[in-house]
Amino acid sequence: MHTHRPYLLAASLAVALGGGLSGAARAQEAPMSTAQMQALIEQQAAQIQALERRLSALEQQDAGTPAAAVATAPVPTAPVTGDAAIQAQVQAAIADSQSSDVALLQQQQAQVAAGGGGDRTSWRKGGPEFRSADRRFTFHPRGRVLADSSSTTGSSHDDRNLQGTEMRQVRLGAEGTMGDFRYKIDAELADNTVSIKDAFFGYETRVGGHPLELFVGNKLRDRSIEGATTLTRTPFMERNAVASIGSPDTGYFGLGVQARLYGNSWHWSAGVTGDDLGNSGDTSDSLVFSTRAHWNPVKRSRGFVHLGAWYTYEELGDDIDRINKVPRLVQHFNDNIRVSASAIDGTTRDDAFGVEVGGVYRSVWGFGEYTRRSIDSSSEPGVEHVGTSLYGGWLLTGEKPGFSTRSGIWGTTRVLRPVGEGGAGAFELVARYDDYDFTDAARGGRGKGYTVGLNWYLNNWSRLMLNLMRWETDNQVGAYKGKDSGNAVGVRAQVVF
Repeated sequence: MHTHRPYLLAASLAVALGGGLSGAARAQEAPMSTAQMQALIEQQAAQIQALERRLSALEQQDAGTPAAAVATAPVPTAPVTGDAAIQAQVQAAIADSQSSDVALLQQQQAQVAAGGGGDRTSWRKGGPEFRSADRRFTFHPRGRVLADSSSTTGSSHDDRNLQGTEMRQVRLGAEGTMGDFRYKIDAELADNTVSIKDAFFGYETRVGGHPLELFVGNKLRDRSIEGATTLTRTPFMERNAVASIGSPDTGYFGLGVQARLYGNSWHWSAGVTGDDLGNSGDTSDSLVFSTRAHWNPVKRSRGFVHLGAWYTYEELGDDIDRINKVPRLVQHFNDNIRVSASAIDGTTRDDAFGVEVGGVYRSVWGFGEYTRRSIDSSSEPGVEHVGTSLYGGWLLTGEKPGFSTRSGIWGTTRVLRPVGEGGAGAFELVARYDDYDFTDAARGGRGKGYTVGLNWYLNNWSRLMLNLMRWETDNQVGAYKGKDSGNAVGVRAQVVF
């Protein structure tokens, strides 16, 4: 028996350890109650005791001692040596295994109780969001595809009557959180070029009981409703006149520091930013100081009233001594339907302010915005650019408009009956009036746009858009002088995740 005894010991130990490991695996597969965990431990202990009794019986039979005598045999008090020492080591290993199994099961039970059971993946944003059990760490791959088709007719200039398609935006990136820190990066692939848009990290804390967000990096400036809203959330295919005219010369994005403080019915932001990521690096940046605030004097479950104001001040860099504002009036594809403000030389600085008013009632919404931008020059008299936008909409299928009362910008419209889940999606009628007024300059032009549209939200991350537009321009300079007008049709299919 001594020849086979090591194998019996090894087999016993393997069975005992195997029982512990299988129990731990079952605990990992499904959350266990305290009673279930205790029952598993007691079952393992009983199996180990049975193995010990069988091993002792085999040893006694090998020595010629009846198995029944095993239960009554006295426990030896002599020093443990030889085979008895090996048996003691096996028993110690079994005890260690039991202790480790208990500790492992207790640890797993605590994780289940604290975090709901291991890592989780959510698909509520249209793409996977991975998060840890305690939800302090998340990672969400991001992307968007905006495919446009547009047609312009009716202009007295043939080369303004254009038809075509384009990928308006294609972006890939990621966002996530690391405890109180968050990050986001988006790379845009459009017009056969690659550019970085959002690229920042942020930190959230509280000041005076209110949430405070701090951002460092390249980010949309908080300026006007649609100027601070990503294009995939605006109710029209292109941003309005106020967002365009009130923009600093450095554009919608700025690289620097921004902060946002939130209350129950208000928010306030401030930022100090330079050029975006496209600066060549051989001259100093322009410097932009910006601030914006909004307030909801009425905020109920059925709707709210929105009031807002903003201001930007821009010190122009040495590489910018001329401003020539020529915004588009129709879809992005057509570069020729523009209104010219006429060029201003010797520019040194500019500032702009804007006001916002509007609100939401159930499924109906409406807003009005106004901006005035002043541009100073060292060689010419200063001029002012003025923009006005009035727009509204109605969600025919009963959804609430995706407008955020927290930050005062457009967010996600939550579809009640998504396509693919037995529903028809959400349908929204929209209308807008835009006025581009550059007539303060000696040769400044003027443009107007009248847009009606239909948005079909298939689900929370995809929609189809139709914009019908009547446009008018009266330019004093450029290739298309004088009054001109026409019609434009735009169609967009977009997916955002």
